[in-house]
Amino acid sequence: MGPDGSPSRGEGQRSSELQPRIEEDYEFTSPTEATTEPLVELVDTESALPIPRWAEEPSPRWQWLPISLQKITQITVNWVEGPRPPRIQKVAPFFPSIQTAPPRFLDHVLPKRKHKTSLFMGFYLCWLLAFVLLLHRSANSGKISGYGMPTEISCFASYWNGGNGCGLNGNNCRPFSNSSFAFRCPANCASVQVLNPRAVGAQEVVYQQYVIGGSTGNELGLASDPIYRGDSFVCQAAIHAGMVNNEDGGCGVVSLVGGQSNFVSTFRNGIKSVGFDSTFPLSFTFIPGTSSECKDLRWPLLAISVTFTCVLSLFITSPAIFFASIFTSMFFHVGLASDPPNFGDYYSISSVIVGRFLPAAFVAFVLYRYCVRPQLSGLTAQVEKTVLWLGGCWVGALNNYTFDLIPISRLTPHDIQQQPGAKVALLVIVLILFFVIIGQIFFLQLEGRLPRFLALYASMAISIGLLVAIPGLNLRIHHYFLAILLLPGTGIQTRPSLLYQGILVGLFINGIARWGFDSILQTSAELLGDGQIGSVLPSIVAPLITSTNISFAWMSPPRPYDGISILVNDVERYRGYQGYDDPLFTWGREKEGQREYFRFGYMSGSDTGDYTKAGTWEADGKWTQMRSGPSR
Repeated sequence: MGPDGSPSRGEGQRSSELQPRIEEDYEFTSPTEATTEPLVELVDTESALPIPRWAEEPSPRWQWLPISLQKITQITVNWVEGPRPPRIQKVAPFFPSIQTAPPRFLDHVLPKRKHKTSLFMGFYLCWLLAFVLLLHRSANSGKISGYGMPTEISCFASYWNGGNGCGLNGNNCRPFSNSSFAFRCPANCASVQVLNPRAVGAQEVVYQQYVIGGSTGNELGLASDPIYRGDSFVCQAAIHAGMVNNEDGGCGVVSLVGGQSNFVSTFRNGIKSVGFDSTFPLSFTFIPGTSSECKDLRWPLLAISVTFTCVLSLFITSPAIFFASIFTSMFFHVGLASDPPNFGDYYSISSVIVGRFLPAAFVAFVLYRYCVRPQLSGLTAQVEKTVLWLGGCWVGALNNYTFDLIPISRLTPHDIQQQPGAKVALLVIVLILFFVIIGQIFFLQLEGRLPRFLALYASMAISIGLLVAIPGLNLRIHHYFLAILLLPGTGIQTRPSLLYQGILVGLFINGIARWGFDSILQTSAELLGDGQIGSVLPSIVAPLITSTNISFAWMSPPRPYDGISILVNDVERYRGYQGYDDPLFTWGREKEGQREYFRFGYMSGSDTGDYTKAGTWEADGKWTQMRSGPSR
């Protein structure tokens, strides 16, 4: 301070840098009033750091909350809203000169857009011709001398329907013998499993392959030819017999050989068959020497499609052209080659796939607009895009080879409770999804987009809750629906998001191409399929047994049932209705020294409820009462 009381030059400069922190609308009306106010803190504006948003004072809008919660609420809201300015995520490519080389080379060789368009159109045409010609060869090869062109059958094809589906004495499934036909099996049939319990005598087969027997037919003098019970899956039996190959499928000739006894369980070619120690009226074998050079060419077709999509991914920088090309080619590849629907010929399959493609393309456009384009715009990491996004997309699209290894066949409470390993697998999946979601929330928060996504998923959760609350219907989460739910959270340009989005787009493609837009709301009957429905079971008293016969009697069925069906050795042998037929059934043993299995179910008109579990007439004449519970 100077001699006259004025501030010195240094102090004046210092005081000019000190500013009072006051409210903008505050003003002094007089010196007296000013001196009555509390002292105002002086802050060095040059050295003061900005206060983080999460540490700001609570907003007046939270004043209705208790004081202890106001600051916590404000901190949470500020964190959810994200930093200002937002930190937009961009993938900085590794070795950028290498990853940008393909599009730069294309620009150098073909600088004009019309030349690039012509090149890509020619490239599309080359893929289409190669794919169609190889598919045509796969569909029209394998003519078998004396039997003609083989008929395409599905992995589930069988000569016999479960329960009483073949009618009384199996008459609806005749002939039982002296019939044969040439067949073609697709690849990967060994992975097919029975998802609902099926009774085979006193056994129940579920979550495993369905091949019964496979022993040699000594009764026919065909010591080298395995014999299978008529309800076995034909293609799985052909793999078990070595007639076709699981990896490539194949063709052959199956022949019906009538009734057989004692189907012995055997393990051959990766399939363990189920044993059955009684008689069945229909059985089949395979005629040796009839397998042809008939293969499911899905693997060569996959090589063509993967090569095509990889080249496009490396050279195309436009998100719209890239996504449209990949989606279209992959959709038709899945629908026609890697996982086609169950139809008898490629003309029917092609018709179905085209019909499914049009609505799928509309949904795909919406997904591109709001999920894919925000992620791929400005991305220059061509190699990483190919490995992560396109590679993940192929993993999802080949779901029948990748995710089918997970022991969860259907995402329903029943399957999760009953299928071996399903609970552990579900726990692992939930944990993985949890950490994935946490990571995505972190990046969405950095970009300042978290509030919108929380609102979006809250609305989705409310909608799903309303669907679940609809009486009489059950919510079923299909592949395509799961992909639609999760894809919005992947619209960030990070390496993990590239992988997640590719997998989900592939799952969407596989779900629609294979199954179509199946309803997410299903009745209990639709959800159960051929499973047990929980109906009332007949109460059967101890039978009357003689040396050659066994007789059963029962009480009148309760409403709404008006009849009863009896299966002997899994074949319907009696169907009687109250007031029209005597409530008595007598059966003579078909073959000495073997067991006979009996199951009973109520009927309402032509509809049959659940059957009881099998009671056994032992070879020594004793009766083993059926265990409690239903069967189908």
